[in-house]
Amino acid sequence: MPDLLLELFSEEIPARMQAKAADDLRRLVTDKLVAEGLVYEGAKAFATPRRLALTVHGIPARQPDLKTERRGPKVGGPDAAVQGFLKATGLKSLDEAKIQRDPKGDFYIALIEKAGRDAIDVLAEILPVIIRTFPWPKSMRWGARSGKPGSLSWVRPLHAITATFGLETEEPDVVKFSVDGIETGQTTYGHRFIAPAAISVRRFEDYEAKLKAAKVILDPQARKDIIFADAKELTFAQGFELVEDQALLDEVSGLVEWPVVMMGSFEPEYLAIPDEVIRATIRNNQKCFVVRDPKTGKLTNKFVLTANIEAADGGKVIVAGNERVIRPRLSDAKFFYETDLKTKLEDRLPKFEQIVFHEKLGTQAARIKRIERLAAEIAPLVGADVAKATRAAHLAKADLLTEVVGEFPEVQGLMGKYYALAQGEDASVAAACEEHYKPQGPADRVPTDPVSVAVALADKIDTLAGFWAIDEKPTGSKDPYALRRAALGVIRLIAENALRLSLTKVAASALVGLSVRAAEAQKLPSDLLAFFADRLKVQLREQGARHDLVDAVFALGGQDDLLMIVRRVEALGKFLESDDGKNLLAGIKRASNILGIEEKKDKRSFDGAPDAALYSLDEEKALAKAIGEVKAEASAAVAREDFAAAMSAMAKLRPPVDAFFEKVRVNDDDAKVRENRLKLLNEIRSATRAVADFSKIQD
Repeated sequence: MPDLLLELFSEEIPARMQAKAADDLRRLVTDKLVAEGLVYEGAKAFATPRRLALTVHGIPARQPDLKTERRGPKVGGPDAAVQGFLKATGLKSLDEAKIQRDPKGDFYIALIEKAGRDAIDVLAEILPVIIRTFPWPKSMRWGARSGKPGSLSWVRPLHAITATFGLETEEPDVVKFSVDGIETGQTTYGHRFIAPAAISVRRFEDYEAKLKAAKVILDPQARKDIIFADAKELTFAQGFELVEDQALLDEVSGLVEWPVVMMGSFEPEYLAIPDEVIRATIRNNQKCFVVRDPKTGKLTNKFVLTANIEAADGGKVIVAGNERVIRPRLSDAKFFYETDLKTKLEDRLPKFEQIVFHEKLGTQAARIKRIERLAAEIAPLVGADVAKATRAAHLAKADLLTEVVGEFPEVQGLMGKYYALAQGEDASVAAACEEHYKPQGPADRVPTDPVSVAVALADKIDTLAGFWAIDEKPTGSKDPYALRRAALGVIRLIAENALRLSLTKVAASALVGLSVRAAEAQKLPSDLLAFFADRLKVQLREQGARHDLVDAVFALGGQDDLLMIVRRVEALGKFLESDDGKNLLAGIKRASNILGIEEKKDKRSFDGAPDAALYSLDEEKALAKAIGEVKAEASAAVAREDFAAAMSAMAKLRPPVDAFFEKVRVNDDDAKVRENRLKLLNEIRSATRAVADFSKIQD
């Protein structure tokens, strides 16, 4: 079957837009092909700085013929309806229609046959529409004609469109259409500087090979592989190692069509700057990789750049140009760093009095005071020194006002650590200045130093409590203050450090100092706890655990110790994987269902202890005895936080529950016996609630 080759050749496409644009092109074209009945075998899209390309192979040469039936008016219906039916279906007379019998009467049916079109004609129709409506995040108009700008809105000026369609064994046809005066053809262009001449192409294999000969590597992954391999080899040859940076690699591969890796250097005096600042300077300004000495683990005065040309002089001028740009940037960074060191962190804090954190939550200075107080309260709960936690919370935000962080916001916190160490602060205090922002994502490291943990929890819980207090909660996909991330951070800090905290108490404490009405202050911790429950479900689901088990544990009420909730969920999950757990769950569900039906019927609940004198069957007596023993054993196990033992106790209910349902008729004719047996079922439900609310567990 024929293949499609499409290339949109333009001025440079921003690197950050290329991957999505390639994916959008593939999706838009293939979705439209399928909608037109042209089911293809495979498709792949590519992007370079100057082109988007797409190959779709195995497209049918022609659309399938379509046969559809259209129902018309009733036989003998109004003439106007009949004439409208004939006109809409293209029938010349009612003799060409069928009559279909229906309970409501006889109706005319038109059999409409629509012949499929050649695929090349369908492509000529759909491709210009896709190009004109392409979803660039930013686009521009250009190409004035008769004093008016061109009609096409595209990311950068579009110069040529290659579109061919045909079998591998034949000369392909050009898919003929035009967009804003640009006619399709078979002509593309090679590398802008090395091989700029026009190239005639036929199909994808020919296209890719000719581009490579013209110094263009079409596949972005191939360009990444070349850059990465050459950079590692170049640094290794000089006894160094590359500092890997996947995000930078992705960006650099979108800046070049023919990657050539080179190495430059800068003056050793700049190594006095922290490594992270050197890296940020070189990365942000010149898109270059930094180099590390494997013996010391510190950066060297080398960097790796990626050029887009094979220079006749071996790249000397290119390297010198990059060095010439990097040198003053590093000089600025060194000046900023040295200037920052002259002012102590605490001396910067008064400026926060004039900086508003949020109009409803006061200044940054007020927030720092809240975090200090909360960190001091949390410190004993996590094994941290109160004075150190308070000091760390006092200084943690100060580096936001430094010159380096102003220039490179990505090193906030980290610079706080460096400046704290430079002014002689305790190592734990300095570490907390950096680590209180962590973890910032699922892959980020969780702090383990108690001081860092105390300040990190205080920072995140203050944020959550504050925005809850002013009713700025996440809605749908919107979370402008990253509150979901803050909650997940709290969960990870607690779970991974095995901390025992009452979230309700800590959240209530965080509300002190905020302008919250007393009634709201009582309600907010429970609302916030529900939010943590939702985030915990997300966290556990990502780890492969069942979210319904979280519901089963939270449904017991008063569950605000996240560590114990996680451990209880883990034990419950293991129990339900066993045969005893599965069968007991089925028995409990059966008991709950019967109770639910009878409670609704009688419009009452069956609380209260059953009357042992009304037990007439051995199975009733055995179940009652087992419930009493299990309830005591499970409650004692939960009290000592041995959830595995609590589950083992629950397992003892399985045999008497199974026997009860096999031998005992719950809805006995004797009303008193029936009520007593329903109370016994309620005892099953009550006993198992020592561990979890089994009604919340999905089968």
